[in-house]
Amino acid sequence: MSEVNGTGSARAGGAGAVNGAGGARAGGRGGAQPAHALTRILPAGEHALLLEYPDLHGQLAHFAGLSAALADGRLPGVRELVPAARTVLVRFDPVFLAAADLGACGRSGEPWAPGSTSPADGTPGNPARALAAALAAVPAADHEATDRAPLTLDVVYDGEDLAAAAEALGLSPEELVRRHTSATWTGAFGGFAPGFVYCASEDWSLDVPRRSSPRTRVPAGSVAIAGEFSAVYPRESPGGWQLLGHTATPMWDLDRTPPALLQPGQEIRYRAVRDRVEAISLPVEDPSAGASDGPSNGFDEDDRNGCRSADRQQIRSSSSKPLHSSEYPSLLVVRSGPQLTVQDLGRPGLLGMGVGASGAADREAARVANRLVGNPETAGVLELAAGGAEFEVQVRGVAAWTGASGTRVLRTADGEERPFPYSAPFAVDPGDRLRIAGFSAGQRGYLAVRGGIGVSPVLGSRSTDTLSGLGPALLRAGDRIPLGDAQDAGPVDPGTGDAGSPRDLPAVGRLGEVRFVLGPRADWFTPAALATLAAQEWTVTPQSDRVGARLDGAVPLARAITDELPSEGAVRGALQVPADGRPVLFLADHPVTGGYPIIAAVVGADLDLAAQLPPGARVRFRIVPGPLDTSPTPDPKDS
Repeated sequence: MSEVNGTGSARAGGAGAVNGAGGARAGGRGGAQPAHALTRILPAGEHALLLEYPDLHGQLAHFAGLSAALADGRLPGVRELVPAARTVLVRFDPVFLAAADLGACGRSGEPWAPGSTSPADGTPGNPARALAAALAAVPAADHEATDRAPLTLDVVYDGEDLAAAAEALGLSPEELVRRHTSATWTGAFGGFAPGFVYCASEDWSLDVPRRSSPRTRVPAGSVAIAGEFSAVYPRESPGGWQLLGHTATPMWDLDRTPPALLQPGQEIRYRAVRDRVEAISLPVEDPSAGASDGPSNGFDEDDRNGCRSADRQQIRSSSSKPLHSSEYPSLLVVRSGPQLTVQDLGRPGLLGMGVGASGAADREAARVANRLVGNPETAGVLELAAGGAEFEVQVRGVAAWTGASGTRVLRTADGEERPFPYSAPFAVDPGDRLRIAGFSAGQRGYLAVRGGIGVSPVLGSRSTDTLSGLGPALLRAGDRIPLGDAQDAGPVDPGTGDAGSPRDLPAVGRLGEVRFVLGPRADWFTPAALATLAAQEWTVTPQSDRVGARLDGAVPLARAITDELPSEGAVRGALQVPADGRPVLFLADHPVTGGYPIIAAVVGADLDLAAQLPPGARVRFRIVPGPLDTSPTPDPKDS
């Protein structure tokens, strides 16, 4: 792994360095130097860099400058910025970046264009290193002031961790509550999940470790602390923070503008109450937007999944036709299988709100399914995990199946049964049933119907995000799924059909290979752990889902640095390593930020393959050069 650091030294691969602290390493150009505390720039996958700072203040100051540069068009090729405790994740488009002119970024000086000699280290043709130099050249800026009124939340301090956290800090529970309520907190950045805002305070000097074992279920409205931060869990989710109490105030509400109650830069105070919780001083951006009409914790099972219909047999439609109309084109779910969701290509561009992209786990399979029936690639499809589903067609149309392979049967209304093809369009009529058995290869299959799945978009996407709860609810037997207007579709694509064999998909017991790049936290692991990561076979465990594939191997990955890592941004395909040393491969619904070190990230070309790994499949990782590398990266097992 190569990194770019602020000291001018080369590390982990011999690559040159960009001085992030304002020294003259950018080709000897003069002029004002950036006044920020950027210390290192690390690879965070093929198409992302992680900027590292010594503290939150340094991150916030440079993030303000980077945000202004991005808004002004001075960072061409950069897609998103994700601030965190002491880092900023920078996602970039490698194709756009290769054609961009980065010379005007940050400060005045002679422009530099990719393909010429890099101002960073003399390496020609390395756009990612050029971007690193451009990011380091962007000066810090003042934080934008918010005009939102300070927020006060009433909190019942009855959290499960209150006594233990107080004891660990050498305080009484009453003193911990007093310090928490007497501090004036400010929203620093969003992350983890929609509406989850990390809050910091100059009045708070305590450093609180996360739980040694994260909970699988943290109730919505839980008020918690970890490290130097305080936050409120906006919905039920896993979590490792220390729970102090709870509030009934909905922190995330799609009927509110903006949906997140607390915004970065906004002040918040907590007020202790004994047995009653209410919100006061709630700022309202839109006078017509009312408070949530949900139950006291702000979420019920369907609300938090973006489906608020009183009739669970109907999924909200984007069509103007009545849901119970006989003219309404739909699919009836007879059996849903282990997990059936609506997906499209996701909701990118919202990471700053704590909203992950989500979308189809196997993007290419979803695109192909839509092309086969004449839909735009962005249309909604059904994603089925592990098979075992059945649908009744209630409209004449065209359908296609891609992704995982296995037994597929079409049963007509007259009782005739025949297999339906793989990766080819086929006609369906009212009363036909599509039966999909367990998969022989792959983990996720995609069913597209001409016209697309017609559920209402949430934040620009029809995708179900199983971690954040955005989008339609998980589909169940008896649900009627609305379809879009087939007249808007284009010509069908004949496809390959069964004559063209399915992709070489992973299967139970089969060994596959996935490529990855090291970083950003490879240096948190021992040399032996890096060798083990690539040399050892890993098995996908049953505790895997759309959030991540959990891996197990004979030898866990040992840490060289055992400190607690402040939360930082993560990308799809990241290999995060919890304390037990067994990696979790982040998939489509991964959290926006996380607090365990990420040792590596799967390359973009292998992300769809990784999403098709079923429980029981074996996988071996192969290291390839990262975006900041200037020479091929050796495989540890060859050294």
